[in-house]
Amino acid sequence: MGCAPGCRLEPGCPTRGRPWAPRAPRTWAAPPCDPAWPPRAWSPPASEQRPRPARARPRARASRCPPPPRGAAGTEAAAVAPFSWSPAAFVYPPLVPSAKRRKMADKILPQRIRELVPESQAYMDLLAFERKLDQTIMRKRVDIQEALKRPMKQKRKLRLYISNTFNPAKPDAEDSDGSIASWELRVEGKLLDDPSKQKRKFSSFFKSLVIELDKDLYGPDNHLVEWHRTPTTQETDGFQVKRPGDLSVRCTLLLMLDYQPPQFKLDPRLARLLGLHTQSRSAIVQALWQYVKTNRLQDSHDKEYINGDKYFQQIFDCPRLKFSEIPQRLTALLLPPDPIVINHVISVDPSDQKKTACYDIDVEVEEPLKGQMSSFLLSTANQQEISALDSKIHETIESINQLKIQRDFMLSFSRDPKGYIQDLLRSQSRDLKVMTDVAGNPEEERRAEFYHQPWSQEAVSRYFYCKIQQRRQELEQSLVVRNT
Repeated sequence: MGCAPGCRLEPGCPTRGRPWAPRAPRTWAAPPCDPAWPPRAWSPPASEQRPRPARARPRARASRCPPPPRGAAGTEAAAVAPFSWSPAAFVYPPLVPSAKRRKMADKILPQRIRELVPESQAYMDLLAFERKLDQTIMRKRVDIQEALKRPMKQKRKLRLYISNTFNPAKPDAEDSDGSIASWELRVEGKLLDDPSKQKRKFSSFFKSLVIELDKDLYGPDNHLVEWHRTPTTQETDGFQVKRPGDLSVRCTLLLMLDYQPPQFKLDPRLARLLGLHTQSRSAIVQALWQYVKTNRLQDSHDKEYINGDKYFQQIFDCPRLKFSEIPQRLTALLLPPDPIVINHVISVDPSDQKKTACYDIDVEVEEPLKGQMSSFLLSTANQQEISALDSKIHETIESINQLKIQRDFMLSFSRDPKGYIQDLLRSQSRDLKVMTDVAGNPEEERRAEFYHQPWSQEAVSRYFYCKIQQRRQELEQSLVVRNT
């Protein structure tokens, strides 16, 4: 058994050997601020004690309370938490930041506070405006995310410059390069009206470039100059070809654009049906679906199937097929796009030292706004400032709510001090019983005679003893600090 006030059985108990008193069936009320008070077991007054037959003592367990020292009044005083009461300790709990994510509802002022402070309506109007603004921004963010999933391209003009220079032979040249006539071909280009600050390299527009020279002049092994893009390709602003020769040369330039996403050339029959020549796979499927809807080829009973017309049957070689089969069947009808073919004459006429030809090519470039849209989605520059302001708003609202509670307390106390204190004590007594799991007897506790019993004197002695011990510890600590 644990040693409790009134124990006569434990070996270490200072009251061992005194007359034993049974446990009292009654409970008692304690100061409302000490959840550890009273102990579970308590001895009744000496007038109610009666002998108890001896029985086997169970195995000793750790005592629930240490041996109480003697009090000044001759009673044992147990270590009990000191009792001190103030309204703020009960009515105004300290502000503890919640670990949960604060919600928008935590910013709303209660209706009672808005009635007390009419100016707070301006804050509520700002809160409503902030909610609308957040909804608008969130909707725009979703729209931007959906827009970024689709390719955002715009058509621009790429101006291609093809120039050549001729270097005649110099008989008196010391090196071998100068003694042989040669020509040099340069292929360059730039975007017209490019607003971006970072200029795009010329080679980034092409997947491959082939220059085919006259086979009769340079033979079957030296008449082709090829460049193909690889994952490790370094972008360049132009291409340069230099060959020996003093005769004008006809050459053919084959330029394959680097389409992103990849584009395909349609089968002639499918191209006539859809009115497309070269397009991406998704655009071709979309145009095909538009043709099906326009001509009402979708089966009226089973929407999954398409009933082909005569052109449809000629292209796909079947009278009826599922729409989900179209992408697979399109693979055989899509061809690589045609390269851009430019015929150029490399002139070696000494009177025309530099001859330049210009060509404009339609290319697709990324929408300039795409980078800004991506930056907007990834931007967190103002998030810390917004979070700090939100935290400050939440703390202010919590402070206002605490001040409202204080005001209600003071107002109720000023109107009826006695009634409010009684209500407060009753409330704290109920809370104490819930925390200590003590049932109590309200019928006895409501009578004044209950608090004039002998146990109240001992409780007072214990309380003062604890206060003295607490004060002694404070003095000892202050002396230690002073000596150090």
